[in-house]
Amino acid sequence: MNNYIMFQYFEWYLPADQKQWERLKNDAAHLASLGVSGVWLPPCSKGTSSEDVGYGVYDLYDLGEFDQKGTIATKYGDKKSLKDAVAALHANGLRVYADVVLNHKAGADTTEDIQVIEVNRQNREQDVSDSFTITAWTKFDFPGRNGKYSKFTWGWQHFTATDYDQKTGKSSIYRIVGENKSFSDNVDQELGNYDYLMFADIDYHHPDVVSETIAWGKWICDELSLDGMRLDAVKHINEDFIKLFVKSMNEYAKRPFFTVAEYWKDDKELLRKYLDDENFCLDLFDVPLHYNLFEAANRGRDYDLRTIFDGTLVKSNPMNVVTFVDNHDSQRHQALESYIASWFKMSAYALILFRKDGYPCVFYGDYYGIGGPDAIPARKDELDAFLFARSKCAYGEQIDIFDNPNVIAWQRMGDTDHPESGLAAIISNGDDGYKDLDFGAAAKGTVWKDITGRISDQLTLSDEGKGRFYVKGGSASIWVRAASGV
Repeated sequence: MNNYIMFQYFEWYLPADQKQWERLKNDAAHLASLGVSGVWLPPCSKGTSSEDVGYGVYDLYDLGEFDQKGTIATKYGDKKSLKDAVAALHANGLRVYADVVLNHKAGADTTEDIQVIEVNRQNREQDVSDSFTITAWTKFDFPGRNGKYSKFTWGWQHFTATDYDQKTGKSSIYRIVGENKSFSDNVDQELGNYDYLMFADIDYHHPDVVSETIAWGKWICDELSLDGMRLDAVKHINEDFIKLFVKSMNEYAKRPFFTVAEYWKDDKELLRKYLDDENFCLDLFDVPLHYNLFEAANRGRDYDLRTIFDGTLVKSNPMNVVTFVDNHDSQRHQALESYIASWFKMSAYALILFRKDGYPCVFYGDYYGIGGPDAIPARKDELDAFLFARSKCAYGEQIDIFDNPNVIAWQRMGDTDHPESGLAAIISNGDDGYKDLDFGAAAKGTVWKDITGRISDQLTLSDEGKGRFYVKGGSASIWVRAASGV
């Protein structure tokens, strides 16, 4: 079986030219040639404007079809170009994962006068006012869609809180008062209770909301022939609802359906508890690994590379985890900014792409470059070499040589299904180094090369299949058999 690779096909600062779906369609065959198995789409639904990245979601049913919020197309294109891109991905054997934003709604059509209590931003369990009336943007009628696909409209009763009073112009966190109204207890306990994140916060205690959201999930599965979903911001959403939603999608799909959730928390034990719940059938992103990589990049040679996987999900739950280096949330100028420094970027990718555990995800911004206020160049050529090496060479038993704080290595011994497979990865965060490795007598006389080009001399293994594999300081070297064609 070939190695799986996910590709996140967007970054925060993509141009708002409505051409991203077209770019994806034209890129499908190329992605397949790299060994990519699944593509994570940006949020497909209509946001607050034509420039909305998609997380300010307005109408889940509008995939770029209706004239709403001053545009028909989303930032990425219209519905036809979206479906054309999905068809191209499927035609090239790629799976399609939609980014699903269920925590909140933004860009309401009209206001309502509602009863609220203001709460402390830093401790949402603490009220800082009595009940009073605000004018809130909580009424969603979707006039441009006019009831197509769903006649459900949203009002204050479908939300737990909002953040703006139109009457006074004041921004705060206003918990909505009403029958059975409260923040969910089944969310992350950061800031006392982290049910509220932004905009109008959806109330998953409300049975009509639950029914409507599950109906939408089934609709978009059919509309785009989805193979899976990425669930946004689950630490802010009632866990009981997430369980029900994932179970409903799995049952409805009637085929293997992949779900990965973003629970952004550097807390292995909490995330393990979430994963280990027998009522769940999903993966989580390995946020603790991302922060280990971030710390390693920032500390340089003072970081002990032997500890790089300590406290990570890929170490404790290797079958239920998506590993990543960076994404749209961690890139510069974002709320969760923790972007991996350039000198360590390829070492970080080596740590997710060449190991046997986890489902690694490549970030569009790393591969094609990042726009915006601090543009970052593409690493396409370097990542191409890594991706080809993963697809052709990273097979078989894994042997770790984590015996030095500044130089670590591991071997992949190859397997019979991939005759020229086998790989040695060596990472240094200090000086030039090497590892003496043994690939066994069956590998005697084989010639190996460093695909990064940092070590220019090839290496021929001894009659015992042994060799000394080098790495330059502050970098990664990836050694494969020269006959592999990588």
